[in-house]
Amino acid sequence: MPTIGVKRDSLFKALGKTYSDDEFQTLCFKFGLELDEVTTEKQMIAKEQGSDQGVDASEEIIYKIDIPANRYDLLCLESLSTGLLIFLNKISIPRYKAIKPKTGMEKIVMSPECLKVRGHIVAAILRDVTLTQESYNSFIDLQDKLHQNIGRKRSLVSIGTHDLDTVKGPFLYDARPPSEIRFKPLNQDKEYTGEEIMELYATHAQLKQYLPIIKDSPVYPVVYDSNGVVLSLPPIINGDHSKITLDTKNIFIECTATDLTKARIVVDTIVCAFSQYCKTKCTAEIVEVVYPDKQTFYYPELKYRTEEISHNKAISYIGIKQTPDQVAELLSKMSLKSKVKGKDTLMVEIPPTRHDVIHPCDIYEDVAIAYGYNEIEKTIPHMSTIAAEFPLNKLTDQIRVELAQAGFTEALTFSLCSREDVADKLRHKLEDVPAVHISNPKTLEFQVARTTLLPGLLKTISANKKMPLPHKLFEVSDVVLRDDTAEVGARNNRRLCAVYANKSAGFEIIHGLVDRVLLLLEIPWSANKDEDGYYLRAADDPTFFPQRCAEIVCHGKVIGKMGVLHPDVLSKFELNIPCSAMEIDIELFL
Repeated sequence: MPTIGVKRDSLFKALGKTYSDDEFQTLCFKFGLELDEVTTEKQMIAKEQGSDQGVDASEEIIYKIDIPANRYDLLCLESLSTGLLIFLNKISIPRYKAIKPKTGMEKIVMSPECLKVRGHIVAAILRDVTLTQESYNSFIDLQDKLHQNIGRKRSLVSIGTHDLDTVKGPFLYDARPPSEIRFKPLNQDKEYTGEEIMELYATHAQLKQYLPIIKDSPVYPVVYDSNGVVLSLPPIINGDHSKITLDTKNIFIECTATDLTKARIVVDTIVCAFSQYCKTKCTAEIVEVVYPDKQTFYYPELKYRTEEISHNKAISYIGIKQTPDQVAELLSKMSLKSKVKGKDTLMVEIPPTRHDVIHPCDIYEDVAIAYGYNEIEKTIPHMSTIAAEFPLNKLTDQIRVELAQAGFTEALTFSLCSREDVADKLRHKLEDVPAVHISNPKTLEFQVARTTLLPGLLKTISANKKMPLPHKLFEVSDVVLRDDTAEVGARNNRRLCAVYANKSAGFEIIHGLVDRVLLLLEIPWSANKDEDGYYLRAADDPTFFPQRCAEIVCHGKVIGKMGVLHPDVLSKFELNIPCSAMEIDIELFL
């Protein structure tokens, strides 16, 4: 959930009314938002720097407001104030228009090389804009919020904004080798090549995180004007030549992307928020985009669409009593212009600001917000139901109790671990382990989702060497296994793992624990392997000592392994005492 910081006095000025902090917090809640914190710019900077000494900032009150992750239309002061004014019935819903110029439509031509790195570009123009320092800052801040949120740190969408009067169309969106790209980046004094730009920003606090997006690509995306002036090197930096100032009158917006849908949403969001500063409000000029296959598209689209919903369904889902006209009025407060058609049907117009509305359920939610969650009457359900614990969790809790009574101590370890923990340290090859890898791990300790509970217990014993022997630990929890047949490519699997560490390996202790667990689960010992029950059979696993490992077979299926851990495994976990361990899949017992 993104958090935006808006100046209190500017917001109240836009709303045309002054609120107390409690009153504004109540208004936010009614609108489906949350006032997270009341602070000042000075306090915010001091908190980041850890000290308020030498901080040069104002004492103006800042409201930090939590915005739902899908409400891109509320990420700046302009769009937030517009949404609140519509909600308060102080203004009517704006009508946004994408207009074609009578002559000289701007054009972006895309080269085939772009398809190798960032295969889409959309654009728009805001004409006759008047910016103040405050609206300029808000404009830049909105771009940053969109980069982090829907743009996924510029990997999906990267925004470039330029002073149109400093460049000349038609524009070229190209991709070239970094050595062939040369321009002066934003706020720099000299020109750099693409390679030098990567070196220049390698230590930059904000920009260094975006370099890996294109760094290893043989070609870098770049936007040129007809004179060969570089507008931007997406997703890293804009050119200094076309930078926006307070004197800028015509703003050229270009968004390069790997996801076209998200790029359209970003352009619509920026245009709708800041077209209020245009001479002709709520309008944006169309830009022609020509793809390598000669297909031509026109952006921004600023499309309106109509959804048809049932009035009875809406009020029954929410649990309120409202007439169709009243529901239409509630939706209009949420910027969804609605009208009644027939006795039960509502025609709801979805504006280009509300890309979060993709299903009738989203419309029902807006009805509930506009009506007021606190106003919904509490009712007793029409039928009585008896709740039941999820069977797997119930079994898990029962096993935990029995293992604790057997003298073992429960541990709760991290679900993420390093690649070494699930592979090298257990004497397995990483490519043979069905691990789910984290794409951008923050630390070496958390690189993959665990595929076994054993490393966590061994690290726990290693961290508690001073405790008296024996160490008897267990954990009943989920592991994550890569599974191409699953909808998300992975699945959870509930496991039981126990480790016994002492001066002797204590294989008989672990063996007895396995027998005890299976006895409680009413699985009989099978002396004859053809009978229904469980038995042990010799196994060869590099994690365990040779000829000291057994598979546990239950109802003809291998449910786990037990044995004495290999000395190499123990040394890699910095342990110097022998250990025995068992790990079984408990989902098969349901």
